[in-house]
Amino acid sequence: MTPVELSRTVLRAVRCAVDEGELSVVVPARAVVTSPGPGGCGDYATNIALQLARPAGRAPRQVAEILRTHLRGAAGVSEVAITGPGFLNISLNQEVAQELARTLVSEILQQGSRYGYGYGDQCAHGGDDTLAGQLIALRIPHDTRAEVLADTLVRIIATQGGRAQVHHAEPVNLRPVPAPQDPAPLGHDAARWALLHPAPHDRPRITADHLVQRESNPLFRVRYAHARTRALSRNAAALGFDSAPGDVSEAQDLLAPLAEYPRVLSAAAIHRAPDRLARHLVTTADALLDFQHTVLPLGDEKPSAAHRARLALAEAAGTVLAGGLSLLGISAPEYL
Repeated sequence: MTPVELSRTVLRAVRCAVDEGELSVVVPARAVVTSPGPGGCGDYATNIALQLARPAGRAPRQVAEILRTHLRGAAGVSEVAITGPGFLNISLNQEVAQELARTLVSEILQQGSRYGYGYGDQCAHGGDDTLAGQLIALRIPHDTRAEVLADTLVRIIATQGGRAQVHHAEPVNLRPVPAPQDPAPLGHDAARWALLHPAPHDRPRITADHLVQRESNPLFRVRYAHARTRALSRNAAALGFDSAPGDVSEAQDLLAPLAEYPRVLSAAAIHRAPDRLARHLVTTADALLDFQHTVLPLGDEKPSAAHRARLALAEAAGTVLAGGLSLLGISAPEYL
């Protein structure tokens, strides 16, 4: 089962509830499934009950209770829990969870830098194709931060099928809080990070903190995490093995942000918020840095299928980190 198939499973549950007269709603065209948020549980979550509550004339948790009954009987689903105002949290059986993890890693490695681009069925991952074919005017003031923000949004919006054009014209529709001073002395990469990592309505910090090679520097952690994935591949080659997608279902802390990446790209494009992408790269990097120690054999241990699968997951994380940094206009070094 892939996230796309899980989305279809959720829609089948809605259709069953409608056919049996439990809900009186129009079955939506799609159901977004994402990793569980704070307070959630299981492998995936969906807000479909909140989406249907108003047209159904019921409280979200009542809708969730109805849908949970139908989802519990679906193939591959081991448990469904309701959290918060009515989120459905779906746990998959072990075999399905393993296959889902394998499929995700394979998809990222196959698509490379285009993973997360929001076209067609990728929307079931949480991506969105509502920008497809749209021409979007970004009207900005003559300001360094606005220029960098708009330049980045041109690329991010393109991932969702839209085309952005930048104009210095009134009325302005993209006006981030200006930087308090010229960021150029930080150098290209650190300057862009300093301007893009804070939300547009927050004042950026233009300090040398963005240059230090320490864990306290988010930009360093992201770039270092990417460099570590490249080092793991080189070290594995020296040990005589390469990557092969396999069972890494135990690595949920890293799988979750990789699965979320398409939704984050979509949200960054729709809300004109590159900071969402930057913060997500930090989350992904931190998860990779925690996971990296499990990838290579230790001592006299021989490389196994598990090591090859973990290496494939690390390489998938490196692909996402490099792709995200590229969209921000920041380099992803092989060595750091």
